[in-house]
Amino acid sequence: MSNSKTFTSNDWLSISSFIVLIFTMLVPIGEGLLIAFAVVFLAVGISSAVHNAEVIAERVGPSLGTLILAISVTVIEVALIVSLMSNDTADSPQIARDTVFAALMIVTNGIIGICILLGGLKHKELGFQSVGTTALLGVLAVLSTLTLILPIYTTTTNKGTYSAGQLIFVSLASLVLYGSLVWSQTKSHKNFFSAGENETSVEEITNRPTKKRAVTSFISLIFSLVAVVGLSKILSPTIESTISALGAPKAVVGIVIAILVLAPETLAAMNAAKINELQTSLNLALGSGAASIALTIPAVSLYSLLFDKPLTLGLDTKGIVFLMVTFLAGSFTFGSGRTTSLHGLIHLVIMASFLAISLMP
Repeated sequence: MSNSKTFTSNDWLSISSFIVLIFTMLVPIGEGLLIAFAVVFLAVGISSAVHNAEVIAERVGPSLGTLILAISVTVIEVALIVSLMSNDTADSPQIARDTVFAALMIVTNGIIGICILLGGLKHKELGFQSVGTTALLGVLAVLSTLTLILPIYTTTTNKGTYSAGQLIFVSLASLVLYGSLVWSQTKSHKNFFSAGENETSVEEITNRPTKKRAVTSFISLIFSLVAVVGLSKILSPTIESTISALGAPKAVVGIVIAILVLAPETLAAMNAAKINELQTSLNLALGSGAASIALTIPAVSLYSLLFDKPLTLGLDTKGIVFLMVTFLAGSFTFGSGRTTSLHGLIHLVIMASFLAISLMP
């Protein structure tokens, strides 16, 4: 298997993305084929980064591996957000909010919905650890309230924004909450986030990567992340202008970023659900959602404070309604420790509604 090889085709893709970054830095990017070429390798870099993080995760174990995946995805997400914020357009202050909200909707309804639907159709009924999963959902609920809802009701600054002091407090609170979640997942309550008795262990199905393979993947991961950060900065004006030229609502920028970043991880979660490993899917999806808020918001807030960039975090009424129905449906889905394809369909309907209203506000 590829995991046993020291150097794979994915490593070549990581290096290729880095080479393309160097080339675009030396040759000013123009129109047409050069832009398309850079866009392709931006996608390649994202896919390679997530794949390399997955290989490392298989080596170090599922609990710590989930954290590595989440951090890798967050680095990519922050790079794309900051690149677009630096353009200083009228919509720049909302980029972080729209991206984090879109990522939250994708993981809680899109990824989870399709995983439960596919797994339920194949295995009829899926089991998972309700204590750990509801804890993940609870962390997400608090994080989303602090960062996306509370700014609507503060009075120190304009509606939907935080003052510098408020940004610092919310960022620290988010980091503390996420750190506590990671500690529970990797140290104090690992069994609450592990596969149940009736589920198939991933380690029984895939060979564990060798130490050399994991080291090579780590080096390739660095190349991929540097390439993604650099190419996203170079391509950010093109991405924004293209969406504007299509006449799409401004929130679509955030949705595009979230889909681009989470696409490879979605495939990993789906594969786990197909082999009746729903807990792994939930850890990936909900863990990514928690990291997306708890790590992205502090990073973007720091950028906003250091470079005096405006930052709008508060959602509109429609967004708050979607959050409420998402967590209400989630409480029913994850309350009993068992789920079926019907629960997956419920979340997919919420996701489809979110996309439809975003495109047709």
